[in-house]
Amino acid sequence: MSLIVTPFGFSSTAAQVAQGIDLTGRRALVTGASSGLGAETARALAGTGAAVTLAVRDVAVGERVAKDIAEATGNQDVHVAHLDLADPASVTAFTAAWQGPLHVLVNNAGVMACPEQHTEQGWELQFATNHLGHFALATGLHDALAADGAARIVVVSSTGHQQSPVVWDDVHFAFRRYDPWLAYGQSKTANVLFAVEATRRWADDNITANALMPGAIYTNLQRHIEGRGSGSVPAELIKTVEQGAATSVLLATSPLMQGVGGRYFADCNESETVDRRTGTLHGVARYAVDPDNARRLWTLSEELIADAG
Repeated sequence: MSLIVTPFGFSSTAAQVAQGIDLTGRRALVTGASSGLGAETARALAGTGAAVTLAVRDVAVGERVAKDIAEATGNQDVHVAHLDLADPASVTAFTAAWQGPLHVLVNNAGVMACPEQHTEQGWELQFATNHLGHFALATGLHDALAADGAARIVVVSSTGHQQSPVVWDDVHFAFRRYDPWLAYGQSKTANVLFAVEATRRWADDNITANALMPGAIYTNLQRHIEGRGSGSVPAELIKTVEQGAATSVLLATSPLMQGVGGRYFADCNESETVDRRTGTLHGVARYAVDPDNARRLWTLSEELIADAG
């Protein structure tokens, strides 16, 4: 299976990728859209004419961002809803309140390399927020996605997934010494595996899911690490927020992605599968696209969410 190549690349912006795309009459949902990549992704989607919902923890901040997007794009169909991905009750309330079809779901929100924390359920916070919350959101919105007949799920992962596979015997660091980067890497691997299995399971509904590495961008995601990411990325490889949102917007809107699922992209193009750390921002680890791992993670996630209910 050949890799997907597009006309876009490292320097492309979300606005450039979305240029000429008309999503009038379609609905998009972006998590973590009160700042950074989420806000820019929502802005680009609103620019296509789509009705966009910003799912955020801080509704007041979200309302300000929504107003700014509406003024900038001329699209008044921009909405805000409360969502705390680390709280299963919040996710359940959100999905129960959703009405009508959903055409694009962008699982963008996340935490990075935070100090060790666990939810009330005992879940490690990065795994809970980055994966389990989004898993519960997507499965809870399955019928809305299926109603479209060609819905897309976009999952923001990271090259950080190369730091760790899912450690099945100790997902929540009950026994291992906690390492914020290993926890982050595990959660980002889970993001890719979700895209693989969602595409397989929901093929009959024509729902596709793809994961991506947005690039190295300085946003609020780095608040636990002094705002400068891992510190190992050369300055020339740092993207603007507008460039960082481009791959998400490509996967959400481009006709080139119609019917494409279960893949991993970086710089607006599909990445190769690798068997060791690349030392670059490209490449998807083989364990992160392994179908057996994807099925195992789905089963584990269902069990954890069920226990939380």
